[in-house]
Amino acid sequence: MTIHQSPEAFGYDSFLAAHQSKEVLRFITCGSVDDGKSTLIGRLLHDTKQIFDDQVTALQRDSRKHGTQGAEIDLALLVDGLQAEREQGITIDVAYRFFSTDKRSFIVADTPGHEQYTRNMATGASTADVAVILVDARQGLTRQTRRHALLVSLLGIKRVALAVNKMDLVGWSQDKFAAITQAFDAFAAPLGFTEVRAIPLSAKNGDNVVLPGAAVPWYTGTPLLQYLEEVPVRVEEQAAPFRMAVQWVNRPNSEFRGFAGLIASGRVAPGDSVVIAPSNRTSTIARIYTADGDLPHAVEGQSVTLVLADEVDASRGAVIAAASAPIRVTDSLDARLFWAAETELNQGATLLAKIGTVTVNAVVSTIRSRLDPETGQAEPVTRLVANDIGDVTLTLDRPVPVDAYAQNRDTGGFILIDRETTDTAALGLVQAASSAPKPAETNVAESEPFEPVKSGGLLSGIKRLFGG
Repeated sequence: MTIHQSPEAFGYDSFLAAHQSKEVLRFITCGSVDDGKSTLIGRLLHDTKQIFDDQVTALQRDSRKHGTQGAEIDLALLVDGLQAEREQGITIDVAYRFFSTDKRSFIVADTPGHEQYTRNMATGASTADVAVILVDARQGLTRQTRRHALLVSLLGIKRVALAVNKMDLVGWSQDKFAAITQAFDAFAAPLGFTEVRAIPLSAKNGDNVVLPGAAVPWYTGTPLLQYLEEVPVRVEEQAAPFRMAVQWVNRPNSEFRGFAGLIASGRVAPGDSVVIAPSNRTSTIARIYTADGDLPHAVEGQSVTLVLADEVDASRGAVIAAASAPIRVTDSLDARLFWAAETELNQGATLLAKIGTVTVNAVVSTIRSRLDPETGQAEPVTRLVANDIGDVTLTLDRPVPVDAYAQNRDTGGFILIDRETTDTAALGLVQAASSAPKPAETNVAESEPFEPVKSGGLLSGIKRLFGG
């Protein structure tokens, strides 16, 4: 007779509770072609025991067919899943992988190194907290290394791990590592990074990826995984003023009316004074309601329903913000675009702009300049083509609440949508309003369908880019 232990004996409840409470870190890997980005992610998955036996068997088979490591397992094939990627030995699309340790859960995006896939790289970076920039120890800093460092800084990533890979091929030279580190620090000085952590490693052999490298006694820092487990997550968002875009008006009966959404930044508690944009009406938080009961406070990253003390007219598309730091309301935006469409963008073009949880008509009134993705220098242009980064002025058909992207990535990010194909045409970053803030005359119609996704258009744009 087989005796089965109860769920309590296995400790399932405590196991699930521990995993549900873990922080999630989103990070990207980027760098030049053949720096080993996909191999590094494969090593992280392999050494944290995230691969099942049947996956290992399939990987061994694929390595014999497509691999670049001879008779050894090619860990890059765990990430490069497209046939074209395996045939060419490059990364084309953004590949997302998930793994977990006792301390954190991780979502990692492997981004392309080729210039023609800038839009894909921008997509992966738009929601990342940390960038792992790989450098081939034999090559040092390359054009693409500098380019990707500039791109991740433009997209608001403040913390960078400089992974100097293939150190085994230069004899773990401390002088070589120091020269690369000094060159990157000099280049990155004006980019505004909060932290740059340089780590010597070998993704192929596993040294300093998950476990310390025995071959590098002169390095006294942490392996890459330990850095990723300890790096602060969304510190800027937690410290920013309270913002929550209304996704849905929750009114199950005449006795209850609340505003549901995901808190984009800051903290809120009953009794806090708030302002509802774009109407600029003020009120006070009466309750923070969830399926598990009322909360004494709520913070960035939580989905809640806020009940206000006053009957305020608000609907999907409105933003509830801290009264002490109100959000700007405007119908004209100066913005930086990462143009993703194959068609050109010309002055006068009309698109749809998804800003937070509201979608409005947007006209490109001015195309001011194009940014050189290697130097950051702007040059005057009259049009943008695929993979260009350009500064434009947009005129909207109604005022919307926004922050500058440098102050808040969620309320300062948006996407532009092609009106005919409904494809995502660009990722946009709000720089400043080109006209004085003004209250709206009308609110967004409550008849717009509920879309339970993260506030801020960038995540929606990512899903559109990949057909989600």
